[in-house]
Amino acid sequence: MGAVCAYSQAPAPPAAPQPLPPARIGVPAATPAPAPSVPPDKVVITIGEQKLTAGDFEQMVDALPEQFRAAARGPNRRQFAEQLVRIKIMSAEAHKRKLDESPSVQRQLELQRENLLANALYQEISATTKVEEAAARQYYDQHKADFETIEARHILVRAKGSPTALPPGKTERTEEEALARAQELRKKLLAGEDFAALAKAESDDASTGPKGGELTVRHGQTVPPFEQAVMSLPVGQISEPVKTQFGYHIIRVEKHETKTFEEVRPDIEKRLRPELARNEVENLRKQAPVTLDDTFFGPVVAK
Repeated sequence: MGAVCAYSQAPAPPAAPQPLPPARIGVPAATPAPAPSVPPDKVVITIGEQKLTAGDFEQMVDALPEQFRAAARGPNRRQFAEQLVRIKIMSAEAHKRKLDESPSVQRQLELQRENLLANALYQEISATTKVEEAAARQYYDQHKADFETIEARHILVRAKGSPTALPPGKTERTEEEALARAQELRKKLLAGEDFAALAKAESDDASTGPKGGELTVRHGQTVPPFEQAVMSLPVGQISEPVKTQFGYHIIRVEKHETKTFEEVRPDIEKRLRPELARNEVENLRKQAPVTLDDTFFGPVVAK
């Protein structure tokens, strides 16, 4: 297992030594599959005289990093068990050879232990830190766009150089030709032509055109010029042609919806807790009487 950072986006403890490659626990993410239902006291692994029950196995899976647990319980259950068996066999052989008495190995084990405890502390702080309502409301007010959903329609007029494929039967347009065509389509819409029908007939966006140009926009999910136009456009108004790398867009916003503070407070607290936990860990660091020898480690690096 690689070194585990004691807390996100902050200096990590020194890297702990890597186990031998054959003994490494780590199963790639995969689609979870339900584990068979067996009594927790049923023996499911036997290694010589050592027996592990289903309950023992579940506890070991619980000790894995969160991103590996679903796979270890599902499609990679046997792979994880094989890796676990290999580790236990190699560990037992290492004890026979008294490798655990080696000063080097003992230092590595102590570092692993301290690293694990540091991470356990961070997880506890992150889970139990209280987020004050005032801080959560301030975050909500400053990031309201994150909680906004906009239903809109658009028509894309593709321009030469666009990363989108040229629709079958259509000719390549220069920037000037694409802009001129977008302006023509906008005039038709202002004159009362149905937006959905025009989008189905004219839009070069293969994904939204057949649906009458319908799309849902959330903060950070579209290219900036398009998002800026959608976010600022009043409901029902037809936009001027909006240029992106795809060409020119004519947009009409159908509906704005912003979730209330009460609806998103749990999500906000989840976002804020890691930063609050990092701050608490940094306070612990500041309070500790620490001295580093500058002649050995070099001068303090300015942040």
